Amino acid sequence: MAIFQVPNIKIVGISACVPEAEFDNNNYDWISEKERETLIKTIGVEKKRHAKKGTTTSDLCNIAADNLINDLNWNRAEIDLLIFISQSRDYIIPATAGLLQEKLSLSHTCIAFDISLGCSGYVYGLSVIGSMMATGRIKKGLLLTGDISTLNTSYQDKSAFPLFGDAGTATAVELNNDANSMMFNLQTDGSGYDAIIIPDGGIRNFANKNTSFEYHKISDGIFRNNFNIALDGIKVFNFSLREVKPNINKLLQEFELSNDDIDYFVFHQANKLMNETIRKQLKLDPEKVPSSLESFGNTSSASIPLTIVTELADKVKNSKLTLLLSGFGVGLSWGSVILETENIVCPKLLIYKD
Repeated sequence: MAIFQVPNIKIVGISACVPEAEFDNNNYDWISEKERETLIKTIGVEKKRHAKKGTTTSDLCNIAADNLINDLNWNRAEIDLLIFISQSRDYIIPATAGLLQEKLSLSHTCIAFDISLGCSGYVYGLSVIGSMMATGRIKKGLLLTGDISTLNTSYQDKSAFPLFGDAGTATAVELNNDANSMMFNLQTDGSGYDAIIIPDGGIRNFANKNTSFEYHKISDGIFRNNFNIALDGIKVFNFSLREVKPNINKLLQEFELSNDDIDYFVFHQANKLMNETIRKQLKLDPEKVPSSLESFGNTSSASIPLTIVTELADKVKNSKLTLLLSGFGVGLSWGSVILETENIVCPKLLIYKD
């Protein structure tokens, strides 16, 4: 069972960046007005940000990280670890983390690598960067998470297009011997790999001259090709309702904590129906479960830090908090972490003018 602690690691800053262009789901004309109203009410997404073609996740993460480094007054030569978590990397080869190391003017002694994860990526990323830094030799590190999902969704797919938005985030982490341990519970079920998938374009189904980019009908209101995100909403919904509550409860029980010990529960922003159902399963007050869905949609691995920046900035900047963060989705992969923040640097949301 992957329940463990990571000692002596402190989050000192979180920043987020979104594209300037905003899409209003009230203008989504692929479906009828009545169906559109029902859809918006169900998924909870009124508006979301869309990157223009040519803008990458690394562009957004670079802005978030560069501004955060400056606000922290960090010496860039002292940053020895950069982890980039995304499923929309710049190139198949090389890793995007190396490009970010160069853009951010970090030292050649800096470790930089990618991790391919989506919805659970932020929680998993904290476990990796924390575990590496807890060895004691790496003093400062950056965790960059995000995705450009809108470029991979079909406008003619009512199950995916209205849901996803684009964002990139940066989290600054320091070694601190006085920091309380982060507590993790991480899980995986690869049998559900096809619940959220882009079927073609990887090595399994490589694009070639015979590849079709034509849309084909999946069901009513859903037309896409095999290079678009395919979302099995029912499978993902059932998975989340089956696994997230036990994961969180097990983590709390393992470390002899209760819901009352947590100031805020910050969930991956999957959709309103799913997140509200999980909140009710856990018997949490709405005030303890912030949401950024209405303005930004589902932003994959960026959704947890984006929600902290947009909904909890004043709290994390001016007080000491105990947070439970939980990510769940593509993989299928899910996990939760309990951690403390105190007076961290949390700049206002950054806008990328692409």
